[in-house]
Amino acid sequence: MSERLAVKKTYKLYIGGKFPRSESGRSYQVADAKGNFLANAAYASRKDARDAVAAARKAFPGWSGATAYNRGQVLYRVAEVMEGRRAQFVDEVAAGEGLSRGKAEKSVDEAIDRWVWYAGWSDKIAQVIGSSNPVAGPYFDFSVPEPTGVVAVLAPQRSSLLGLVSVLAPVLVSGNTAVVASSYERPLPAITLSEVLATSDVPGGVANILTGRLADTAPTLASHMDVNAIDLTGAAGDHAHAAELELAAAENLKRVVRAPGEEPDFTPEPGLGRIASFLETKTVWHPVGI
Repeated sequence: MSERLAVKKTYKLYIGGKFPRSESGRSYQVADAKGNFLANAAYASRKDARDAVAAARKAFPGWSGATAYNRGQVLYRVAEVMEGRRAQFVDEVAAGEGLSRGKAEKSVDEAIDRWVWYAGWSDKIAQVIGSSNPVAGPYFDFSVPEPTGVVAVLAPQRSSLLGLVSVLAPVLVSGNTAVVASSYERPLPAITLSEVLATSDVPGGVANILTGRLADTAPTLASHMDVNAIDLTGAAGDHAHAAELELAAAENLKRVVRAPGEEPDFTPEPGLGRIASFLETKTVWHPVGI
């Protein structure tokens, strides 16, 4: 018998809960850490980035208007489906990051646990970040955290799954919607995560994932007037590019998580800093007794 031929895939983007081809029609080859061909991924264009922002904006009212408890349930369901596809994630992380099987399994388990950790904060973050304020008068005064809106996320370029989860989950848990520009050389875990999102209970448009070069999509996301915040973690180490993106983001006073000097270690417990980065604080006054 002849040896069976491998079925090589050509993946698409994830926008608005669907899997469209890039409007440019372009794709690129994804290789493992040793240079062996793995698959083809779509080359997202500026038009694709604009379409993803439109999808995220459309999904924002429903997602931000859902109860925190419901968002937590939905995000926990994502972790359940990730667990069911654990073996595939392990294969992709091991191949893309050049890790041993054992180290890849540890990284995937940490990513799933990280998603569960953030999901658990959905109905608790308001009590921790919000407050009841003392005032000199017959009033109640409350500080209430609210989602910022549409958040563009430049995913880490080396940590293809744990890093991705660590920057995406805190955006979603607080009611924001996201447009993610994935790792260019290691996009397969992000693509598989998009398939997980599509088969979980996450409404279409809440999370949108673009593959391709940051140089093609990041400037559009940074300058887009309907993007409310941007996380520049994926531009770590590229000071000139990060500075250009910050300047573009200033046009509509976006909230900005600045690019670090080098990609962070995502293994420690993250704390609440990333959730707080994408929350606004609304102050509500109410007369006592009414």
